[in-house]
Order: sequence, then C-alpha cells, then structure tokens
Amino acid sequence: MRSVVEHQAVVAALFPAPEAVRLPTPDALGLVTMGDVHAPISLPGFDNSAMDGYAVRAAEIASATPEHPVALPVAHDIPAGRTDSLVLAPGTAHRIMTGAPLPEGADAVVPVELTDGSTSTVSITAAVEVGKHIRAAGSDILHGERALPSGTVIGASQVGLLSALGIAEVTVARRLRVVVLSTGSELVAPGTELEHGQIYESNGAMLTAAVTEAGAIARHLHFVPDDVDDFLARLDTVADDADAIITSGGVSAGAFEVVKDALSRNPDVEFVKVAMQPGMPQGCGHIAAPGGRRVPIVTLPGNPVSALVSFEVFIRPPLRAAAEMSPHRPRVHARLGSAVRSTPGKRQFLRGVIRSDDGAAPIIDPIGPPASHHLRYLAAADALIDIPPEVTELAPDDDVEVLRLG
Repeated sequence: MRSVVEHQAVVAALFPAPEAVRLPTPDALGLVTMGDVHAPISLPGFDNSAMDGYAVRAAEIASATPEHPVALPVAHDIPAGRTDSLVLAPGTAHRIMTGAPLPEGADAVVPVELTDGSTSTVSITAAVEVGKHIRAAGSDILHGERALPSGTVIGASQVGLLSALGIAEVTVARRLRVVVLSTGSELVAPGTELEHGQIYESNGAMLTAAVTEAGAIARHLHFVPDDVDDFLARLDTVADDADAIITSGGVSAGAFEVVKDALSRNPDVEFVKVAMQPGMPQGCGHIAAPGGRRVPIVTLPGNPVSALVSFEVFIRPPLRAAAEMSPHRPRVHARLGSAVRSTPGKRQFLRGVIRSDDGAAPIIDPIGPPASHHLRYLAAADALIDIPPEVTELAPDDDVEVLRLG
C-alpha cells in the first residue's frame, strides 16, 4: 500500500501554483496579498486636529489658568472636510473639529473642555505644549512606505488601511473553484422521506463546507446514481468551470463502484490503497475538460468519517497552498487520556477531544469507535490523534501528536 506521505505528495502535485488576480479591495477579504503593497499617499495626508477644540499658537496661551484665562478672538470655524487653506493670524484662534486640517501658523490644539466654548472670543483656561492634539502628516504611514507585505491575509483592518490609502484594487492569490460531487443510488436529499435502504446524502454538504472553510469557492452538485454514463456526463458538464473536482463514494473494491468503474479507463487517474485508517481507498489524477484543459480530480471514499479525514489529510493543505494561505493545521503534542490500539502497518487518525490541565502538555481523550461511519464522534471532536503505522498500542499519558481541527 502507498504511505500517507507518498499520497500527500501525489495529490499536492495535482493542484496549480498560486495565480495572482486584481480584485476590488472589499472583495479581497480573506485572501492573501501577492506582492508588497506600498502607500500611494501619506496618512494623515495633512496636519489635522485630534480633538474638537481651538487651533492656537502655544506660546500665546502659555500663561492661561482657570483663574487667569487667556482670551482670543475666534477668526474661523474649521469643520472636517473644509478644503481651503487658512492661516492663523497672531493673537487669534480658529475653532476646529476632529480631523479638520490645521491652519498654517498653528502649532497646538486646545481641547474644547479647557475653554468656555465660545464662537466669538474664546477663554482658554490651561496651557498646552507645542504639537499637542495634532496628528502630523505622515505620522501613520509615509508615501512610498510598505503598507502590507506580500503574504498578508486581508482582514477587516487591512481593508480599512487599503481604503484609507485610496487603494481601490489589490493583487491577491485567486480562490480555487472546487466542484463537490457525491455518488450513490442509496442517497436522497435531506427533507425527503426515506424509503427502506435509503440514506440522507451528507458527504456533499460536509465536503462543500470543508472546501469553503479552507478558503476556496465550493460548488455542491446533487449526487448521481451508480451509473457510469450518468457520472461521466455530469463530470463533462462541470469540468470546464472547475479548478478541481472532489468526489466521494464509489472507489472501493466491490461491485457498483461507479467512480472507479468510470475513471479506471482514464490513464491519467489512478486508484490506490493508502496505509491509513480511516480512508484506505483513494483515487486521484486529471480529467480532460472541453478544450483539452486538464482538471485535477480527487476521489474520496464514501463513508463520512473517511471522506472528511481524507480531505483534511490530502486535500486541504494543497488547496490552501494554491491560494497562498497557510496550508497546515496546528499540530501539538498531548498526553493520551486513555489507552488505544491501532492497526499494524496503518497510520491511524483517531477522533479526540483536547482538555487542558496543569501539566506540561494538554490531555487528549479519544472518543468513539474507529469505524468510519461514526459521524457523531467526528462532529464532537476538536482534534485528530495521529498514530504512526508502526505503533500498535499506546497507554494513558503516552505522548502523541495531535492535529487541531478548530
């Protein structure tokens, strides 16, 4: 059987290199910058007031006290957004609002709380030092400085900075478009009344959510029955608009394995057994889209736990790497809360819940049986316990490596 590491490398090689696109700044949320972003202007672009108050010459109010205020005539009102250039004449003050441009000649702002608030002749009751309550031009960022380094994930604060700099578009790594398709004649849509032998289709919704959480654009197609011609026809309709296709089900060794039956004749697709539990049957390769473009396809097993664990192990890292995102989930060392057994020769990924204590490492409690149909325990897990293939037994307090899912 192929090792997990070997199959990871094969799947990773299917995915394209990151592709740069220009997007409107708000649409780049969650994406990663490709190339440094430099400031086209300084912030602030001009000296402005940090307070509602009065623009003054600090030396002229140096003697001001509550007992002996300094009175200055108010020559102008300067609201935020005023665009003409003003000059503060000696012996006067300008009433100024927060964010408004400082008049030439002013070197301080007196907060309105230290005045009587007059609009004609203001009484100032305290001195302020030069530069007080002034936001100097370029004090945040200077024109030409690097605003965001390459590899920055665009979040709300980055959108704010780019917008403040007047940057309407930014170059980021493109999200991949991923089609998710489940197979199985036994599948019916949730909300439909089940007949005997039928089950609700869950893998498609689950894998679509996983693709979306990984930062790609997911398109969930309704499942197809176990019919080779129907399956191939469905692939033809979606391949031209996809960067990758993920299927679940139909890859085992039994009869009516529609994915395997349909794609085994394709020399660019291979089906293998991977030495892991859950998720031993795997497939991957390329299919041809209209026009000859080669589209990566990864075929996952149909049991829900196998499908999602396989996604975490094989697809999520290269999917994120293709968008310049950090590919790997955090890994930590933890102490087992209870003994476990593992199948010889297979790398096992057990579901677990991490709990903290006062020790040097967190404790992880294995939950649920290892069988791959126990979806409830996967939903309760916040980590996968990664047990090497050569390990068959572990005791309480043994050290294990843990893949955090949260």
